[in-house]
Amino acid sequence: MNVIEDLRQRGMIQDIMPGTEELFAKEKVAAYVGVDPTADSMHVGNLATMMLLVYLQKYGHTPVALVGGATGMIGDPSGKSAERNLLDEETLRKNQEGVGAQLKGLLDFEAADNPARLENNYDWFKDMGALDFLRNVGKHLTINYMMAKDSVKSRVETGLSFTEFSYQLIQGYDFYHLYKNGGVKVQMGGSDQWGNITSGTELIRRMDGGEAFAFTCPLITKSDGSKFGKSEGGNIWLDPAKTSPYKFYQFWLNASDEDAEVFIKRFTLLPMEEIEAVAAEHKEAPHQRALQHKLAEQVTVMIHGQEGYDKAVKASEAMFKGSKEDLMALSKQELLEVLEGVPTHTLKRDNLGDALDTISFLSTETDILPSKSEARRSLQSNSISINKEKVGVDSEITAADLLNDEFILVQKGKKNKFLVIVE
Repeated sequence: MNVIEDLRQRGMIQDIMPGTEELFAKEKVAAYVGVDPTADSMHVGNLATMMLLVYLQKYGHTPVALVGGATGMIGDPSGKSAERNLLDEETLRKNQEGVGAQLKGLLDFEAADNPARLENNYDWFKDMGALDFLRNVGKHLTINYMMAKDSVKSRVETGLSFTEFSYQLIQGYDFYHLYKNGGVKVQMGGSDQWGNITSGTELIRRMDGGEAFAFTCPLITKSDGSKFGKSEGGNIWLDPAKTSPYKFYQFWLNASDEDAEVFIKRFTLLPMEEIEAVAAEHKEAPHQRALQHKLAEQVTVMIHGQEGYDKAVKASEAMFKGSKEDLMALSKQELLEVLEGVPTHTLKRDNLGDALDTISFLSTETDILPSKSEARRSLQSNSISINKEKVGVDSEITAADLLNDEFILVQKGKKNKFLVIVE
């Protein structure tokens, strides 16, 4: 099987230029994917296209990752309904460093036979003047050709600056430069990039008489129609400081059955035979969520390593299956990651004293429940847990109940959790 066949089986090819598959079948190919450093970390939406490079390297071809130090200053109109905010140079440099470090974690830049390459288009644009660009590059594509692209047509009525209009020409020159100076014959990207990518192949033909190729992967959306990679807290980032390994793991673990079957093909290197076996196992016992567990394991290990995955599993099991002792074993950081977004209440340490009756703790001291009578009813109905243990009307809260000497986890029923911070 060649790389195109494998990608096609995984649902990772949408548009492909004639001759592309034949090129990969007959020679070792250098191909690139670009990412603009609009943030100091990539997110899982970026990962969808970067997996094309990962697969390229797996099959012995040369992956080229292009960080858009220049194009990041312009802003790509593709898929956007409004003009992007332009970033200052200092922010862009910081962002480039963060994205570059993550690419080095995904790709092998030290491989003996087909090492990955990292490029930055700022390197060839920084000394090029506007007149040179317009005279030597701009004359090769007509306004009519550029206006026909979907990324431009969709924005004409709402407004499109000349800056963003020029983006496809600048990206096209990236392809030309890499083709001419680095032997790169193929550009890949998300399906929304097809217009920009084919502008590059056309520029290569007109400027050099050369032949270049391209293919795109489908953009991923969830089965419910919501945007892939978004959670209630925003983007799912690859940087653990922005999205903790626990939250990252939970994102994949909480995928629907339909989504998990799509994601495991596109975001893991598991052979299709193994994926089909896991899918069959899942159908036999859907409640055990075999697809989600395998998906979450593979992607979390790839991005955060075995240690990050192990910690995420430990924290997950402590929260959803574990005991009070398992909660006690979590570090403060792990505990806060697990309980991110849970409503918080405070309790004065002096008010805790040697012991505090649970009715007062739940009502007057923390306001978790509106009154002592409501607290009493909840305790009598056996619906209150403190640190994973059921408590009754006559129970007390003491210093021994503090997690990391600072927190108490309260649960009412199965779903309502509250974090008490003891000050």
